[in-house]
Amino acid sequence: MLQTHQNPVYEYVHSADQDSPTPVHHPVIVVGAGPIGMAAGLDACTQGIPAVILDDNNTVSIGSRAVCYAKRALEILDRLGCGQRMVDKGITWNLGKVFFRDDLVYTFNLLPEADHHRPAFINLQQYYLEEYMVDRIRQAEQLELRWKSRVTAVEEKEDRVEIRVETPDGEYHLTCDYLIVADGANSGIRKMMGLESSGQVFQDRFLIADVVMETDFPPERWFWFDPPFHQGGSTLLHRQADNVWRIDFQLGWDADPEEEKKPENVIPRLKAMLGEETEFALEWTSVYTFQCRRMERFRHGRLFFVGDAAHQVSPFGARGANSGFQDTDNLLWKLKLVLDGKAPERLLDSYDAERVAAADENLLNSTRSTDFITPKSEMSGTFRDATLLLAEEYPFARGLVNSGRLSLPAVYRDSPLNTSDEASFDGRMTPGTPSTDAPVNEGDWWLQLIANNRFNGLYFPQETDGGLGDRELTTLSTLVERAEVPLDIRVVGAAPRLELPAGIHPVADSKGVLKARFDGRPGTFYLFRPDQHIAARWRGLDREKIETALQRATGRI
Repeated sequence: MLQTHQNPVYEYVHSADQDSPTPVHHPVIVVGAGPIGMAAGLDACTQGIPAVILDDNNTVSIGSRAVCYAKRALEILDRLGCGQRMVDKGITWNLGKVFFRDDLVYTFNLLPEADHHRPAFINLQQYYLEEYMVDRIRQAEQLELRWKSRVTAVEEKEDRVEIRVETPDGEYHLTCDYLIVADGANSGIRKMMGLESSGQVFQDRFLIADVVMETDFPPERWFWFDPPFHQGGSTLLHRQADNVWRIDFQLGWDADPEEEKKPENVIPRLKAMLGEETEFALEWTSVYTFQCRRMERFRHGRLFFVGDAAHQVSPFGARGANSGFQDTDNLLWKLKLVLDGKAPERLLDSYDAERVAAADENLLNSTRSTDFITPKSEMSGTFRDATLLLAEEYPFARGLVNSGRLSLPAVYRDSPLNTSDEASFDGRMTPGTPSTDAPVNEGDWWLQLIANNRFNGLYFPQETDGGLGDRELTTLSTLVERAEVPLDIRVVGAAPRLELPAGIHPVADSKGVLKARFDGRPGTFYLFRPDQHIAARWRGLDREKIETALQRATGRI
C-alpha cells in the first residue's frame, strides 16, 4: 500500500442494458478506463455523442506510472474539464539539467517564451489524473463508466460492432456504431482480433523507485549519464505531488526484475545517490523494459485502437500518455461529424493517416533516445561520452545529446485534410500544426476560445484600426451561414459592434501576441479544425477557397 495515496474502490452497478432481451445499441463504446480510454469517453461527451466506457477493474492505477504531462496534453484535458485540477495538484516545471559523471553539462528550458496559459510540463501521479477523470465522468450526461465489465468477444458486422461483456451478474451483449479500444499495451481485444504490434524490444531495463522525502531539490528534470553513485548507468530524477520523487536507474538486461524491486536491493541504490544521512521512504517500485512497437494500422473497420493498445514507446521522453491523448483528440471530432451525417465515412481513414505518422515520429525519437542512453557497442559508448564532454563547452553539441527527446505535439504535415499554402508566412503555424496559445480579451486565452468542438476561423482585418469593412463582413457572414459543419470566426481587433452576425466574434489582442505568433498581416485568414490543428491559411479573404478547404478538412474532397 502506498504511503501518500489510498486507491478508491468503485462500486459495480448493475446496468439496465443487462436486462434487455436484445443487445442495447450505443453510438460509441470505449474499452478500457485508463487515462486514454476515459479521455475518449469524455471527448465523446463534449462532442454530444452518447458513450459507454467498460473496464474490467474497479479502481485507478496502482503506483504513479505515467507522471509527465506535456503542454499539449494539458490543453486537451482543459477541453475535457480536467486540466485545471491537474495543474493545481501537479508539479510545474520547464527546466531540465543534464549531468555527465560529476559535471553539469547544460541546462535547457522547454518553454522559454512568455504568454502561454499552460507550462511545458507538469508531473503528477497517474492515479490522481484517473480519479479526476472519474469525477468528471460522474458529472457528465450521456456518458457511463461501468466497472467490473470485461469484454470477452468482439464481432464486427457491416453496420455495427457486437460485443459480449462479462460481469459479476453474468454476461450480456451490446452493439455500437464504433468501438474505441483503449485496453493497454497487452490489449486483449487486439489479440482477440488476431492483430499484432511489431517493432523493437530493447535489451534494456530500468528500475522505477518512487521515494517520499523532503528536500530542497528544485522542481526540474535531472538526468545523469554515468554518475559516480551509479557508475556505468544512467539515472533520472524528478518531483511529483506529495513530496514523492521519481528516480529511474538503468539496470542492464541481465538484471532480475523481481530481485531488483525488493527493498533490500533498492534502498542501497537510493542511499548511494541521496546520501546516507537523507531520510526517505520507499513508496513504489517497478521495472520496465524498453519497447518501441506499433500496430500496422490503428483503424480496423469500425474498431479504432488508441494509446498503448495501438503503440508503445520507451518511457524516456514522456511520449506514451501524451501521444495517447492526441489520438483521442484526433478521432472524436471526426466520429461526431460522421455520426451526424456531416462528413463521409472516409474521413475516419485520416485517423490512420495522421496518427500512424505521429506514432512513427515518437518511435523514431524514442529509439534514438534509447540508443544514446544505453549504447550498444564500445564505439557508440565512446561517441556518446565524447558528445557529452563537448556539450559542456559548445552549444552545437547539445543538440546531439539525447536524454529523452521530450514529447512535442504532432504536426500533420502530410495530412490529406490540409490545404497547402499559396503565400509565404513567418513562424511555425503551418497547416497541420496545432495552434499555439496567446492571451486575448480580458483574461482569456486563445486556445480556450477555440476549444468549442467546432471549426474556427481567425481573421486579421484589412483595416488595422479595428474596422471591418462591409465586404469583409458579408464574406464572413456568408461563410458561417453556408458552412456544412459548425463554424465560428474570430476577428482580431474588430470593434465590438452592437450587431455582429451570429458566429462572428471580436477578439482583442492588446499585447499583439496573437498577431505576432500567426504573422497576422492585414487580410490574413486561418482555418482551424475542431482539434485546434490548422487546416489552411491565406493572405486574403476568399470565400470559395475557404469553403473548398472546409470540404477537404472534412474528407469530402
